[in-house]
Amino acid sequence: METLLREYFPILVFLAIAGAISVAMVAASVIVARQRPNTEKLSPYECGFDPFVDARVRFDVRYYLVAILFIIFDLEMTFLFPWAVALGDLGLYGYWSMMVFLGVLTVGFIYEWRKGALEWD
Repeated sequence: METLLREYFPILVFLAIAGAISVAMVAASVIVARQRPNTEKLSPYECGFDPFVDARVRFDVRYYLVAILFIIFDLEMTFLFPWAVALGDLGLYGYWSMMVFLGVLTVGFIYEWRKGALEWD
């Protein structure tokens, strides 16, 4: 048990140093920076003015379609680069697995296209 704890000691030291540096940076920014809060800076809205309508309004479905479109392309890029690097080791099975994956993403893209998410009014 003692040898196991000795092996994890560098990780503990690293976490302690990282925590100390984080606390020091936050403390330095509080001490050095000028603190001039005003009503606009303390507003919960990023734009700096009060909202026009209630926050519980329904969003247009195109917002969700654009989000789905982003996820489609994000997933594609996330899996395509490692696949391209390891394609030589994966062989024919790896190639056809990625083609099926890209086919599913293409079906999602066509769905987005038919719903009009790519058209901006």
